[in-house]
Amino acid sequence: MGATSVPSNSSSQWLLSVTALRYTPSQTTSDIPLEKELYDRARGVEFLFRMGVALQLPLSALYTAAVWFHRFYMRYSLEDHHRQEVAAACLFLATKTEECGRKLRDVAKVLCAKTVNMSVAEIPDDYKDLEQYQNAILLTEEVLLEALCFDFVVDSPHAELVDLFDVRQDTAELEECAWSIANDTARTPLCVLFPARIIAAACYILAQHVIEGPQSPSLDVRIASPAPSASLPTPPSHKVVPPEASRFAIEHFGFNEVDLVSIAEVLNIILEFYAAQDLQAATHLGPVASIPPPRVSTSREKLYTSFSQINSHRHLQQSAAGGGDMNGSPASTHGASTPGKPQSRGWKPVRGSG
Repeated sequence: MGATSVPSNSSSQWLLSVTALRYTPSQTTSDIPLEKELYDRARGVEFLFRMGVALQLPLSALYTAAVWFHRFYMRYSLEDHHRQEVAAACLFLATKTEECGRKLRDVAKVLCAKTVNMSVAEIPDDYKDLEQYQNAILLTEEVLLEALCFDFVVDSPHAELVDLFDVRQDTAELEECAWSIANDTARTPLCVLFPARIIAAACYILAQHVIEGPQSPSLDVRIASPAPSASLPTPPSHKVVPPEASRFAIEHFGFNEVDLVSIAEVLNIILEFYAAQDLQAATHLGPVASIPPPRVSTSREKLYTSFSQINSHRHLQQSAAGGGDMNGSPASTHGASTPGKPQSRGWKPVRGSG
């Protein structure tokens, strides 16, 4: 059994309270509602992922860049720094720290291609606006370095999931589901709210429930303290469910009661995020979004509202203004093609990158 890890001093400075999300610069200086900020953050990370896939970057670089993206917007407003330029700067910096270097011109080409809806192959080296994109990345990178205080350390929930997968030989379906959920958490600010191990455990527990079905133990049972089987008498004819089954992650990491409260909060936020998606289009998310969340000790307003409503309102505003960025919405990766899709078994490279 492992022991609960304490975040390093470097990473712990980036662990904030959930209430801090209501006091970001986007809200305090730009009057951007929280639900709109979270929607644009999700869109920004989706854009970052698409750029990263086009650049053929490893998942470690994509997740690191996504974490920096969220850290950046805890200190700067979406109004002052466009999410696409910040995403590109985060990726460019991550190619250096994760030792998967890409030339500035190549990153700028992909940024340009994704922005103007062209293929990268259609953009020549002497493209008229390419230098402008390069300069935008470099200028944003300077602000990014200042926002990060040159602290590049990122703890990944994927590395913790690999640890779980190594200890317990789960089905490929469960591993792939947990991995996809971990990818999806990068679209949320969970990485600046909770340690990677807490996030990983929540992803694993939710994946277990998704795979085992609605008749399996509830999320409340899976994270109860103490374990229900330890406090309730069991008839001789009944077989006790071992901890390595529905409570494997809890037992493996040796979580205490404070950790379990955090896991409950993470599960609530993940399920809120899924429920905010366009469930008519993303039908595969319906069963996940309908899972009852675990009870939490403190009440708070929901962080997420329907993305389709926000998107419709945005389109109406842009139509009235005569244009604007009309591209995309923050689709979930669960079952989709960005990054580390189930068919790719995308968690394996993390073994080498730590």
